[in-house]
Amino acid sequence: MRLVIFGPQGAGKGTQGALIAEKYGIPSISTGEIFRWAIKGKTALGLKVLEYVDAGRLVPDELTVEVVTNRLTADDCIDGFLLDGFPRNVGQARSLDALLADQNAALDAALVVEVPEDVSLRRILGRRACSDCGRNYHLDAPPQNDWTCDACGGDVVERTDDHEEETVRNRLKLYHEQTEPLKKYYADRDLLREINGEGSPDEVFSRIVTSI
Repeated sequence: MRLVIFGPQGAGKGTQGALIAEKYGIPSISTGEIFRWAIKGKTALGLKVLEYVDAGRLVPDELTVEVVTNRLTADDCIDGFLLDGFPRNVGQARSLDALLADQNAALDAALVVEVPEDVSLRRILGRRACSDCGRNYHLDAPPQNDWTCDACGGDVVERTDDHEEETVRNRLKLYHEQTEPLKKYYADRDLLREINGEGSPDEVFSRIVTSI
């Protein structure tokens, strides 16, 4: 099963990605995980990524595609994968198609999880994360003990990129400009599966499984 998942910030892609990965026995690979994987390997490619990350700059498309190409050749991707955060635009989508074609493979579906902007804002502004292991929480679903991570005991804090509404609105604007055109790209190839992202995680996951 080869899948991509996208949608506006706060749509719940990370939560759904973990559920999809478990059900279908494939790795859920986020853009951040791809970059961390490259950097950890201390390869020339990883060091290039590190330069951009350390400088707080976006990793260019060409380098991102190269890192993704390396990641998808890993043994755990033999039976498929779920990509979260890549492709981020139509150019990256074309590169992914070309990469898979070289492997005599193709995507099975492109999932777009959609929620209204007010839901995105509420979810994002209420997000919290463990400073040690990265596990996500929310003001509506906090850890059990005084903002201490249930998994590792680390401090659960507000994400630095989530605390200002203007910043969040700018990120949503970029999504609409750069990533939302993927809907037409994948619809034209009969790969798009539109998912209502409102409701509980289990409800949304049930919709995803049905659509797949």
